[in-house]
Amino acid sequence: MTGETERAVEMAAGMMTTPVTAADWLVVAPIIIPLIFGAVLLMFRHETRWQGVVALVGLGALVGAEAALLARVLENGPLAMTMGSWLPPFGISFTVDALGALFALGSGGVAFICAIFALRDIGASGRRYGFYPFLMLMMTGVSGAFLTGDIFNLYVWFEVFVISSFGLLILGSEKAQLDGATKYAILNLVATTLFLVATAYLYGIFGTLNMADIARKASGLRETAPLMTLAALYLLAFGMKAAAFPVNFWLPASYHTPRIVVGALFGGLLTKIGIYSLLRTLVMLFPVERAAMSELIGLVAIATMLLGALGALAQSDTRRMFGFLVISGVGVMLAGLALGSETGVAGAIFYALHSMLIMTALYLLAGMMRELGGSFSLHELSGLYRASPLLSGIALVLAAAVAGLPPASGLWPKVMLVKAALDADAWWLTGAILLSGFLTMIAVGRMFLLAYWREPAGGRSPAARAEPAGLFLGHGALIALSLPIVLLGLFPEPVIRVANLAAAGLLNSSGYIGAVFPAGGG
Repeated sequence: MTGETERAVEMAAGMMTTPVTAADWLVVAPIIIPLIFGAVLLMFRHETRWQGVVALVGLGALVGAEAALLARVLENGPLAMTMGSWLPPFGISFTVDALGALFALGSGGVAFICAIFALRDIGASGRRYGFYPFLMLMMTGVSGAFLTGDIFNLYVWFEVFVISSFGLLILGSEKAQLDGATKYAILNLVATTLFLVATAYLYGIFGTLNMADIARKASGLRETAPLMTLAALYLLAFGMKAAAFPVNFWLPASYHTPRIVVGALFGGLLTKIGIYSLLRTLVMLFPVERAAMSELIGLVAIATMLLGALGALAQSDTRRMFGFLVISGVGVMLAGLALGSETGVAGAIFYALHSMLIMTALYLLAGMMRELGGSFSLHELSGLYRASPLLSGIALVLAAAVAGLPPASGLWPKVMLVKAALDADAWWLTGAILLSGFLTMIAVGRMFLLAYWREPAGGRSPAARAEPAGLFLGHGALIALSLPIVLLGLFPEPVIRVANLAAAGLLNSSGYIGAVFPAGGG
């Protein structure tokens, strides 16, 4: 009898005894919702007529859950939920702060708008071969990566969205898609292998995979453990995922090959998960090591943003051009990581949200340009202003946004990053940010002049090659992305406040740790 009592006491010491409130389920709702809808879509994969509608319902529910989660985090601070009733760090924790909730909401909104565009871009064959289940599975992995509080669990969610992205990449089985998918797969395999090696090394040092537990133990192990080696491994692994120089050549070799809506999803979302992971590990878990590598990260940032901008200038294919602009934007975000101050990190967070919107919109714009002009090549596109003044106006707004010009969203995060660089006397980083913006302006200005203002051969305007309903959905998706881009440019204060809160939470992780280990428990 005494032995049974002792066993019960031991179990209770490691278990959570209080029931989980209904509001706490918001923490995992962004993972559960797309997973359930993806399973439903897979079960009814032969009912292709309804797949788009069901996916829109699921993604609408996902955006609603993420908006409610962000509101709750802003009201109450970081939230945590540990699986299996085990107390952390024994159970796998999902921990949500302002950074994770903001990125999750941005990714869900982008996916919802892409699903609207997919109603016209994905035909019966694409639906039959699983576009919508792959999309929902990818969003499960993306949401899980932003919300997990366990670094091995982060690796698992990486694998979930990478596997589903392979399926989206080869949808259509064209030669160019298979070639792009091979390059994409090999480099992602290398990156995930490095990630796994680093995580095994981390577990050997810390004896835990819970991020909050690592954050509170790191200072005590810094004198004896090789944390610089760990930080360098994560920098390389996540830098490859984010397409940072010199491990970024896989992106322009693959992002132009899939269907345009898939390219939009990839350009808007996937590199941001690499940036998020760099912010989470280097700023929150290994801040001293990040500071020691700040000059190296700064040089990588400069090379990435300038290589991307120069690569965009050299392209005539609009999809390849936008792929290089994705890379240039990654360099801008890495500049905030290199600076490491609250303003610099907040600028990187704001720019990541802006990049989700603008890069998705630019890829969708490339698809609409091809329908009007019959090509992705700037050598063949011309006279699009006559064919669609509305699309021309949208293109002008997006060009200003990606170059960092007012009144669009790209201006303010660059202002924040330039201010942070000047405050740190990093004039070289300031110059690179401004130069990359200038080169980007030339690249997109060239695109606009050639594709929209140049007179078409023979003086005849190009004719629309899509059905009216398809044009309506295409323009509607672009307008839906352009509105927040303009609103964030005109009224940036709410996002700046959230970005500052997210940056402060990374730099001072006490709130994050307190959500997982309340009152110093664990």
